[in-house]
Amino acid sequence: MQDIVTGGTDTTSTMVEWVFAEVMKHQEIMEKVQQELDEVVGLNNCVEEFHLPKLCYLDAVVKETLRLHPALPLLVPRRTSQPCELGGYTIPKGTTIFLNVYAIHRDPQFWDNPLEFRPERFLNNINAGNFDFSGNNFQYLPFGSGRRVCAGLPLGEKMLMYQVATFLHSFNWKLPNDTELELSDKHGIVIRKLKPLVAIPTPRLSNLDLY
Repeated sequence: MQDIVTGGTDTTSTMVEWVFAEVMKHQEIMEKVQQELDEVVGLNNCVEEFHLPKLCYLDAVVKETLRLHPALPLLVPRRTSQPCELGGYTIPKGTTIFLNVYAIHRDPQFWDNPLEFRPERFLNNINAGNFDFSGNNFQYLPFGSGRRVCAGLPLGEKMLMYQVATFLHSFNWKLPNDTELELSDKHGIVIRKLKPLVAIPTPRLSNLDLY
């Protein structure tokens, strides 16, 4: 029950905020996402679940956001069922293990310019297809890996994509006047923005009845 509460309470809403913060920081990326939404969904329709697999660029934006801002930076703690050796260290049975995916996702040994927000790394890389949410590639583990991978992965992935797609398709977004966007984070069980994002929406769909 503790794992369910920790992993499912506010992780998706927190990630929606991080995606918005990054795309508003990089306006050219927001324009690309909205252009893709216009082509796939159209300005006379609302986003529906069957549209999501066709939104390749938005999928890359979400993956890049989860790389830089994993919702659970240390994942859910594990406990060894038997003694083992890892990297020359002996880990006794019953040891609580935390996996620092925040550090892995920003490691320059694995990622080119790791602090740069670049969704294209999940599109143009020859191995981009290997960077899914299953946890089979140990360079990228936003939802964990193995038998204890996030139980809510299918729902969380769809809800995150659907919410972001709907908001970006239905509205244009801007910051309040005299507001500077920054991306400092506040560490905890869930990694949040230090200063909550405030944004102003304006309708962009041609048919106001869709609202």
